[in-house]
Amino acid sequence: MDFYYRPGSAPCRSVLMTAKAIGLEFDKKIIINTRAGDQFKPEYLKLNPQHTIPTLDDNGFSLWESRAIMVYLVEKYGKDDKLFPKDVQKQALINQRLYFDMGTLHKSFADYYYPQIFQKQAPNAELYKKIESAFEIFNTLLEGQTYAAGDYSVADIALLATVSTFDVAGFDYKPYANVAKWYENAKEVTPGWVINWTGCLEFRKYFDN
Repeated sequence: MDFYYRPGSAPCRSVLMTAKAIGLEFDKKIIINTRAGDQFKPEYLKLNPQHTIPTLDDNGFSLWESRAIMVYLVEKYGKDDKLFPKDVQKQALINQRLYFDMGTLHKSFADYYYPQIFQKQAPNAELYKKIESAFEIFNTLLEGQTYAAGDYSVADIALLATVSTFDVAGFDYKPYANVAKWYENAKEVTPGWVINWTGCLEFRKYFDN
C-alpha cells in the first residue's frame, strides 16, 4: 500500500494520524512536490486524475480525498470500529463533522491564507470573518462535549490537523474556550500527534518566507 502526500498538508497529516491510530504502516510513502508539479506527471494522473494530494494506492485500488481515505483505512484495516462506528446515526454525526471540516473550517483557512502564501496578496478582512464564524460554530458544536462527534473518532483527527494548522499560522483560537480545551486534549490522545506537529512546522516555513 503506497501513500502519496506532502508532509505539511493538513489533509495528508490527518491520514498519517489515522494510520498511526490503527497501527497501519504504509509500504511506501512518496512525497509529491506540488510546487514542482509532481501532481501533473502522467504516472500520478493515472492514480488521481484530479491531481490532488493525498492519494492512496492500495494494491491497485486508488483513492483520494483525505477524509474518504481515513474512513476507508479504518473500515478495512481497523481492529475495531471505534474511530468510525457501524451505528448509522453515529456515522452520520461523524460524517457531518468531516464535511464541516472540509467545507467550512479548513476551507476558511485555505480561502484566507493561501492567497497570501502563494499569490502574495494582502489579507482580506471579509475572509478573516469567515474564519471567526467557523470557529464560533465549532465552539458551539463542542459545548458540553469532550470530542467533536460524541466519542473520539476520525472527525477529531481531521479537525485536529486543521486546527493545528491554524495554530502554526498564528491564529488565536484561545478565545474559543471549547475549541481550546478540545485542542489540548486531542493533542494528548491522538496517536501520531508528533508526526502531525512536525508537518505543521514544515508548513510554517511558508509563513516564515
